[in-house]
Amino acid sequence: MIRITIASLAMLLMCSGLDRADAQSVGSKYTSTAPKDCRQVGKASELDGSTTRACKGEDGLVVLIAEDDLREVVSVGRNRKAAAEEPAAKVWFAPFNSSGTTVEWRTAAAKPFAMIQRWHIADGTDPDKQGRPNTKAMLSVTRLPPGPVCHVAYVDAIANPNSNELARKAADESARGFTCGKDKVKIVGASGRAVKLATIR
Repeated sequence: MIRITIASLAMLLMCSGLDRADAQSVGSKYTSTAPKDCRQVGKASELDGSTTRACKGEDGLVVLIAEDDLREVVSVGRNRKAAAEEPAAKVWFAPFNSSGTTVEWRTAAAKPFAMIQRWHIADGTDPDKQGRPNTKAMLSVTRLPPGPVCHVAYVDAIANPNSNELARKAADESARGFTCGKDKVKIVGASGRAVKLATIR
């Protein structure tokens, strides 16, 4: 009986150690999507100035950013064509917006499973001194291949002082099990103005 108890305790400690090792293997890496660090795809449209650029991501992934009418979409794939066909490539925020130029990649065992990116959403009800809309900051969490690429969660960066931590937690807990097209994008933390603007349909 004593041997069984000791063996059971040893097994519990070993499993606990494995859990800690798994947790420790999850981390972040960063890449840039600034125009100077990316390659422009084709020429800017002569009609409206719309542009598309491809940026080097983590583990061979390509980040595709398309801008049209002062709005951007961001998608990810193994190549440009794959990225353009993902669900994320079809998600537009209604207000004018732009994505931040730093991508945080959440990785497990050195493989990225989610990305976190800051967005700036224009608020037409809050103009600056020149009459231009001020922007509100939001973080988006996007699931990555294998499987479809789509938004998983939004975190309002102003309403939540710990927005980075909340976005990482959402990525780690939800991205890998998220079913694009079926599961609903989660609003994580307090819902502020940026999230409300981003979810206007």
